[in-house]
Amino acid sequence: MSDLQIGLIALGVLLILVVVVFNWWQDRRIRARMREHFPEDENDALLGAAKTSSSMPGERREPGFASMAQGELLPDDEEEVDHPLEAVLDISFAHPVPADALQKAVHGLSHVGGKPVRIFAERDGGGHRSRLRAGESYVSLQLAVLLANRGGPLTAIEWSQLWTVAQELIAKFEGSVEAPEQDEVIQRAARLDAACAELDVQVGLALRPEEPLPLSQIQQIARDVGFMPYGRNLAWMAESGQPRFLLLMDGAAVADMQSDSVSRLDLLLDLPNSPVDTQPFSRMAGVGRDLARRLGTVLLDDQGRPVVAEADGKIDEQLTEIYARLESTGFVPGQPRTALVFS
Repeated sequence: MSDLQIGLIALGVLLILVVVVFNWWQDRRIRARMREHFPEDENDALLGAAKTSSSMPGERREPGFASMAQGELLPDDEEEVDHPLEAVLDISFAHPVPADALQKAVHGLSHVGGKPVRIFAERDGGGHRSRLRAGESYVSLQLAVLLANRGGPLTAIEWSQLWTVAQELIAKFEGSVEAPEQDEVIQRAARLDAACAELDVQVGLALRPEEPLPLSQIQQIARDVGFMPYGRNLAWMAESGQPRFLLLMDGAAVADMQSDSVSRLDLLLDLPNSPVDTQPFSRMAGVGRDLARRLGTVLLDDQGRPVVAEADGKIDEQLTEIYARLESTGFVPGQPRTALVFS
């Protein structure tokens, strides 16, 4: 075999190795950019139930590090994007970004305007994260913003603010961003807001003593009746540990009272955020009448008219229908996913 033949064979082997290495690198690069998405249902923004988040909406955490033992590889986090309720910006990095650098870049990003933002990351080498973990690096990021809540639908300004954050991230770490068109996002937000508005029912009852009463006296009476502290409020609790309805004083939570006296008490039943009950109104009205008796006043509806006991059952039937409609659209009353939108 001549030197020329040996040289050609060696060159051929070298070219094959180059192609194999290039294909491996290209495949790894493509995999790093891929994210698994749930299909969106464009016909109904409410269809499709997401996995229940392990974090309560009221216990929202800013992006930060989770603890991880040296060398430990944790399984995928369960919490994921809720596509029927959130719009997503997908960011792919040209090179893996260390967790500490990424955490500094997204620190403080929990809202745009009045809409909460959740952050998800894909670990270099595989692994879905709903919270950044020290010692890891990430090849992609998702910024998921809520489409609507009681503050209204996501606005073009709020969506633009999230876009700005994404642009800053890819400028800092090199990468690309993919997202739906703004008009599509705004339309989805409007549809979700309109659908939820039909189900957003709150029922109030009021008590107006003839003269202001000491706050301490009201608090003691409320405890005697059966109200318990719940966050900043006093609440009538269900067996599940969730509040059925709240007791407000002069329109505020008890912890927010600025006065030592109370002129008005309100019982508030927030249907989307209270557990299903076959007698939601009757239960609240019964407690309200007990309070009224102890305070020497009359229980009133939200129009200022005395509440007639004979109407309790009929109102219960109407509210039970709304509970059923909430569940049929994927919003289980009293659950974290429902509270995310009805807050």
